[in-house]
Amino acid sequence: MARRRRGTGASTYASLWRLRGFVRPYRLQMVVMLLTAVAAVAASTLIPLVLEAVVDGPIQHHDRAALVPMFFAALGLGIAEAVLIVTRRRVQAVAIQHVERQIRDDLYARLQRLAVEFHDRWQTGQLLSRATTDLSTIRRFFGFGAIYFIVDGLQYAVVMALLFATYVPLGAVVLVTTLPVIWLAKRFGAGYSLVSRRVQDQQGDLATITEESATGMRVVKAFGRAPLMQERFGTSARTLRHSSLELVRLRARFWGWLTLVPNLTMAFAVLVGGIAVAKGFLSIGALVAFTSLLVLLQFPIIDLGWILSMAQQAATAADRVCEIFDAPQTVADRPGAVTLGEAKGRLGFEHVGFHYPGSDRPVLRDVELAIEPGETVAIVGLTGSGKSTLAALPTRLYDVTSGRITLDGVDVRDLRLDSLRRHVSVVFEEPILFSMSVRENVILGRPDASDQDIADALAVAQAGFVYDLPWGLDTRVGEQGLSLSGGQRQRLALARAVVARPSVLVLDDPLSALDVNTEALVEEALARVLEGTTALLVVHRPSTVALADRVALLHHGVLAAVGTHHELMERPEYARVLAVAQDAGPVR
Repeated sequence: MARRRRGTGASTYASLWRLRGFVRPYRLQMVVMLLTAVAAVAASTLIPLVLEAVVDGPIQHHDRAALVPMFFAALGLGIAEAVLIVTRRRVQAVAIQHVERQIRDDLYARLQRLAVEFHDRWQTGQLLSRATTDLSTIRRFFGFGAIYFIVDGLQYAVVMALLFATYVPLGAVVLVTTLPVIWLAKRFGAGYSLVSRRVQDQQGDLATITEESATGMRVVKAFGRAPLMQERFGTSARTLRHSSLELVRLRARFWGWLTLVPNLTMAFAVLVGGIAVAKGFLSIGALVAFTSLLVLLQFPIIDLGWILSMAQQAATAADRVCEIFDAPQTVADRPGAVTLGEAKGRLGFEHVGFHYPGSDRPVLRDVELAIEPGETVAIVGLTGSGKSTLAALPTRLYDVTSGRITLDGVDVRDLRLDSLRRHVSVVFEEPILFSMSVRENVILGRPDASDQDIADALAVAQAGFVYDLPWGLDTRVGEQGLSLSGGQRQRLALARAVVARPSVLVLDDPLSALDVNTEALVEEALARVLEGTTALLVVHRPSTVALADRVALLHHGVLAAVGTHHELMERPEYARVLAVAQDAGPVR
């Protein structure tokens, strides 16, 4: 399986900046968050000035009466700060949750639009980690990091101005001792983004292993390979742990230095301030206010480590999310694509060639075939001849690499995808059911189907067993339908295609998991359905050929012969294909 693109760690925040569009609808809330945060900082900054007034006023002059208004002023500022913080957090929680939901909705919509070839290359766990962990990281930055970056920067500037206003030499000491923080921040960012990206990629790897183990639990247990899977999981978990600890060590070293800088600054300030008080250059109240302001300055400096680490993680998370947004949409509506109204159902393959992305080996070469309205054509061939690939092309799960496929004479690439897929339904060789009710699975392709439509489709597919389930049609079938047998899943998948009433029905060996008796019943009912429907039937069982009006023989991607079953029986290669299928069962 091809791997997704790994990041280099040289984060420029460009991807994070691109996502600002999701925040734009909530600009008012963001402004409220910023204003309340600034107001809270202002309230906390004023408290040291009140302390200075208390020390140099009532305390120095023993004026107890003057302490009362000072007390209420400090109390009021403290209450105001608390109210402002609560207000900001409430506004923030609502707005940022909406932002995360919108990004996730758009990301999911993008995944739905991307072609099958994209999903062939990407691991499910990597997609899951981007839609969950990465979006949560981005949400935390937009909700906390970005706001506090502005607020802490403003608080640093205001406090530094007050420090210089209080006593210039002390302000100069503080400024000089905090300058190394800029150098520390630059060194920290250089290595942190690389390790952060590695951790996020490894989280996706671990999610992939977990998801594969859960969905493949029956296989794991059947072959007794639980120890092997446990070791595989453990190896991935240990790799992630090692990288996470490296991330922790980087943060710890940076935050250690950030904590040391304010403490050294405080020590120098007390020393220089004490000398200034002793020489009469500074009042005791001013020194108390200065040290209190210096305490307030510690938080922006220490917060810098938290904000930078959050920003780096958010930037790498945004890079990973934007990889999906930037993935080319190789199968999409062409400019000027049209909607097809009533379709007669004539399906044409005109010199069709195809090779899978990333491969130069052709799977199909110069396939020329016309299926008339109401006609059923069976495709037969040995393993690897290209039968299932041919079945995937009419609905544009992949686009042909040469030639074209037409529906009623119109190139399918010139039709809107929703219109094309409304007229062409597919039953895959491996039936996929979703974790929803039987009814919801059956009407997936036609949500407005009536109960009678559902009953008719279930009858065609010989899926009457659903009425014996605990809650009938409302019974949930479980993830991937694993609570049902393979034959039951296949019959429900067939009913899902039939209920859609398509103009063209593509069946990729839809009866492979059925027993002989059920297969005969399904074929009998399916023959009635196919009378008025154009059908392309990928055949692995000789008995299914009887449903077809004509048979097309594929050999190494080339259409070797087309004719009736009896006509092709004269060809040794056709008889050999049927003989192999008869002896070996369904050919995969």
